[in-house]
Amino acid sequence: MYRLNLHDYVKLFSSYTELRAQENRVVRIAFVKGNNTANSRSATSGISARVYKNGSWGFASNPEISEAAAKAVIQAATENAVFLDSKEQKGRGPLPKSPVTSENDFSTKKPRLGQRELVDFARELDDHIARKYPDLASRTVSLDCLDMEKTLVTSDGSYSHSLVPRTTIGIALSFIKDGQPVEFARPYGGLGHFEDLFTAPGELYGKIEEQYHHLMKKSEGVFADAGLKTCVLDAELAGILAHEAIGHTTEADMVISGSVAQGKIGQQVASPLVTLVDFAHSYNGQTCPVPVYVDDEGTKAVDAVIIENGILKGYMHNKESARYFNVGPTGNARAYEFSDEPLIRMRNTAILPGADKLEDMIASIDDGYYLIQPSNGQADSTSEFMFGITLGYEIKNGKLGKAIKDTTISGVAFDMLKTVTMVSPDMKWTNSGMCGKKQAIPVGMGGPAIKCKINIGGR
Repeated sequence: MYRLNLHDYVKLFSSYTELRAQENRVVRIAFVKGNNTANSRSATSGISARVYKNGSWGFASNPEISEAAAKAVIQAATENAVFLDSKEQKGRGPLPKSPVTSENDFSTKKPRLGQRELVDFARELDDHIARKYPDLASRTVSLDCLDMEKTLVTSDGSYSHSLVPRTTIGIALSFIKDGQPVEFARPYGGLGHFEDLFTAPGELYGKIEEQYHHLMKKSEGVFADAGLKTCVLDAELAGILAHEAIGHTTEADMVISGSVAQGKIGQQVASPLVTLVDFAHSYNGQTCPVPVYVDDEGTKAVDAVIIENGILKGYMHNKESARYFNVGPTGNARAYEFSDEPLIRMRNTAILPGADKLEDMIASIDDGYYLIQPSNGQADSTSEFMFGITLGYEIKNGKLGKAIKDTTISGVAFDMLKTVTMVSPDMKWTNSGMCGKKQAIPVGMGGPAIKCKINIGGR
């Protein structure tokens, strides 16, 4: 925890300047087949300054948070900006101003647990799995805690302090079937400190039982038939699709670089049933998984409507891209560590719910698949994507059939979204992933289930 009043250094700013102090605190605990393979607690902290001069940026950081470090990074960043301006001579005007003051602390009010107590919690989960499911070939229990605390002041009058914690428990189960391993892993948790999310190991036993049930179904699973299929994508898949395949193409820096979304504002890019939004901090009166009230440029974070009723409406912006497109900034500039410069990043990207019941969506398909959980995937600036599928079921004559073995789905997102014919009323959020655009950062992804046509891999 750092103690430094950043307002004391505003008098040293000579042009547009951002001064940010930050500390990331990480806890990592893991058990693999009963062996405690990870048990660590660490913190990374420091201070940075970013200075803008006629279109050129200077940046400097220091791993100390002190008066001397604050003065040093301001001076170095200013000198860097002046030097780059003398070489680049971009001659661009001032950035948009949107001063805002905000304090948002999601710390628990409960007494904090020590490392030993967290290890004991994870060990008890592992012991339960070993006792209840002795037929497993392997099991992993992991606990990951991340606290991101930031303080920011800017030359145009913004001030922000935030502390956003995220806690996840990952359970991975493995079973041997016909000499081959079958695996299924799920994360639990989300926004908040451990003490607010988990009270006793027993609270997770029911979820682990459900996970084991899916694993057994999967061990008896069949290969999917490859090809273009009518499928129901459950919420987690809709969320990763919204983030990876659509979200990245509509980050304004990617648009300027030539993504598929360039020049398509006002055009139909999806079914009229599809509305996609990057939420700043709240949806339907509830806090999103990664709440951002003020971004790392000191801009008030607002929702960025990307697709509305199938029409591309806008992009996600920082101050510079907002000026380029002559629109207001959306507050999408984010940095992971003190030594990182803010980039245009997503916050909580989701497809909005519709009105079709999930059971009706499944019943409407004669031969297809219900795809539930993705693994990591990737997409490019054309919106072409490929994601792994770790849990799914056949749909035969409107009913769920056998589980399917691990497979992949692929396609071009802007084409695939035009095939959406049903959208469920659910809104489910996931908050365990890290987006890796140049620097890792926590993101939220969400959505309903959607019915669409998509390419699925086979044997």
